[in-house]
Amino acid sequence: MPIATGDVFGSDQLGVYLACVGNVVFHPRELEAKVVEEIQASLEAEMAGISIGGSQLIGSLLAGNSKGMAVADLATQEDLDVLTSFGDVVVLESGINTAGNLLLVNEKGTVASPAIPDFGLEILADVLQTDVTSTTIADHDVVGSLGIANDHGVLLHPDVGQTEVELIQDVLGVKPMVGTVSFGSPFVGAGLVASNSGAYVGSDTTGPELNRIEDALGLI
Repeated sequence: MPIATGDVFGSDQLGVYLACVGNVVFHPRELEAKVVEEIQASLEAEMAGISIGGSQLIGSLLAGNSKGMAVADLATQEDLDVLTSFGDVVVLESGINTAGNLLLVNEKGTVASPAIPDFGLEILADVLQTDVTSTTIADHDVVGSLGIANDHGVLLHPDVGQTEVELIQDVLGVKPMVGTVSFGSPFVGAGLVASNSGAYVGSDTTGPELNRIEDALGLI
């Protein structure tokens, strides 16, 4: 099942609630068992329930790959104990509270928001064990909300600039494509979650959008 559609807590903003980190999908503990099973079947990934600072917005607060992950400083020690059982963790401080919205990551590279200071980029490079490039997408700094990547490809906001595309392709090592989710939303990172094996997308996503996602992320 390379791609499936559904909702989380009645919302099509799946990427706000779900974070695929390597081969693990972190999700709110309160998520219905049926939805957890659907996501697991689609992404062929291990499922791990968690909250971050009491929040269900896991996808907005967490990003990473199989080597490590970055989390917002809302995370409690209990949250960090769960996360560190899956890999190295860096806590983004200095008021950077939405790690998932500010990072676009695969196993080859990391695209970081300009909102993250230079010393933070150096720490991210060490923990994620990738090169890190700082750039916007379509002149916006929430790069994790405006892009979705795996090791096969990356889907970006339709208004991404050519210079941005070149930087992203260079650091992630895959060819970018542009597209939308949920009947025209350019916030592709907020609207879906993807692994190397599949994707789970908001239920309002159209057939042409699904085809574009499959093409961009190499899921065919």
